[in-house]
Amino acid sequence: MLGRDPLNGHNEPEVPLIDGWREFAKQALLIALAVLFYFGVRGLTESAAGIAIEHGRDVLAFERRLGISFSPEFQGTITDIPFLAKLGNWVYIWGHWPVIVATLVWLHERHRFHYLLLRNAMFLSGAIGLIIFVLYPVAPPRLIDAGYVDTVTSWSTSYRVLQPPSLVNKYAAIPSLHVGWNLLVAIELWRASRSAFARSIAVIGPLLMPLSVVVTANHYVLDGVAGALVALVGYALAVRITLPLASTLTLGAPK
Repeated sequence: MLGRDPLNGHNEPEVPLIDGWREFAKQALLIALAVLFYFGVRGLTESAAGIAIEHGRDVLAFERRLGISFSPEFQGTITDIPFLAKLGNWVYIWGHWPVIVATLVWLHERHRFHYLLLRNAMFLSGAIGLIIFVLYPVAPPRLIDAGYVDTVTSWSTSYRVLQPPSLVNKYAAIPSLHVGWNLLVAIELWRASRSAFARSIAVIGPLLMPLSVVVTANHYVLDGVAGALVALVGYALAVRITLPLASTLTLGAPK
């Protein structure tokens, strides 16, 4: 059965989810290496707390000069409405990794070329993000003692279970890969799917996540902008390498 890529008009063969244990092991190894690399970078930035907090205050001051800052008072106004407070937490917690994993699995099963494209774009943009984290560590609003409330920690236990604090790089506010990677997921969901449900997620996700990351005090406004730019650079690079890579792996490159 064939699908059609709406952007380039190529036919895209659909392939099984797993082509064998070798394929499964290869994907698992790639992810494991990415996680190890992340831990290495986290170790480099753990000792930079003072610098990261100063950088965070600088970012907030710059946003205030631009008139785009998300003030503690405005956060308080939003979070005083229980529905909006819960929605912000819910989007931040369940709208990121669960959506990414579900999308990757679905693409791996039904649209292998788009799976490769999304995976590669995440790896490349993640690598760019890690370099920025090392060169310019930034503490999020919740850690700079500026009056913001960490709503995720204060009102929810789900995120800290899904992603324990010991695994989190606290000083990786810029760029926001929450925003960037959700944008990448949206692009590939839209490209690969004809489903109204999937395409609605592709539209709603990139709209809600930038709001969620600032409402929960995990990122500044500029973090989301930087995250989207880094993600798009990673995507552009992934497009250049994925077509030849997919053709050599025979994993469903467009023909």
